[in-house]
Amino acid sequence: MELRHLRYFIAVAEELHFSKAAERLHIAQPPLSQQIQQLEASLGVELFQRKTKRQVQLTEAGQVFLQEAYQLFAQLSKAIDLTQRTGRGEKGQLRVGFTSLVTYDLLPVILRRFREQFLEVELVLQELTTTQQEQALFNRRIHVGFAHPPLENNTFNQECIQQEGLIVALLETHFLARQENISVRQLKDENFIMFPRHLGPGLYDQILSLCQQGNFSPKVTQEAIQMQTIIGLVSAGMGIAIVPSSLQNLQRAGVVYRTLEEKTPLVETAVVWRQEDMTPVLREFLQIVRSVCG
Repeated sequence: MELRHLRYFIAVAEELHFSKAAERLHIAQPPLSQQIQQLEASLGVELFQRKTKRQVQLTEAGQVFLQEAYQLFAQLSKAIDLTQRTGRGEKGQLRVGFTSLVTYDLLPVILRRFREQFLEVELVLQELTTTQQEQALFNRRIHVGFAHPPLENNTFNQECIQQEGLIVALLETHFLARQENISVRQLKDENFIMFPRHLGPGLYDQILSLCQQGNFSPKVTQEAIQMQTIIGLVSAGMGIAIVPSSLQNLQRAGVVYRTLEEKTPLVETAVVWRQEDMTPVLREFLQIVRSVCG
């Protein structure tokens, strides 16, 4: 049995006339009759009772088969539509890794734009450090990540989507808060709150390099994994923090942000993926990222 047998059967069942069904199907009437006979033979039952040579009516078995044929074609249509939408990246799942830093600037805009265009794609978000994202990409636990180079694994595809300078976060009652700009040398005796180096060596080394320009090494008294935790500890008076400039969007009571007089290293954010794991959904997501980030 082939799909054409079902199409022919439905046409005859709806027209109840072989000539009219043949005309509708754009085929000759004799071949149509032969196809219906083949179908009945394969099923082992009569689907039609012949009232005249060309006019028919459905048997009870034919009425049941007609309803089932309708359902089969509806399911086929659904399968074709689902397959096509999946192939166009309009349906599926996308697992996205990201650092806390990108939630204050880039990521909300990207996700909102993607959701507006691809409502049927399931987004699974995982907050991970850069190091954790590399491992997750390698193990295929995420499809794409927003991380901060340099990366240890140079086989991943990556595109820079943002570069930003460093600023100082400190208590509004701190004596340096009265200044619009602060020299890094003025931070020599401060207690620093920093991100652990093993989880984010790029940012850690950039802050260390900046302090070394001021001829000192930072006195790290607290470490925190999340950027919001770092700012929370600043708010608690535990010390000061040098952070990427986009963190100014995180407002915390008692915390102010000040620019540095010196030219600071640039913190790079990159979108990272494995080319061999490219899917239609990932392809569309990367297009959204590029359009948002220019």
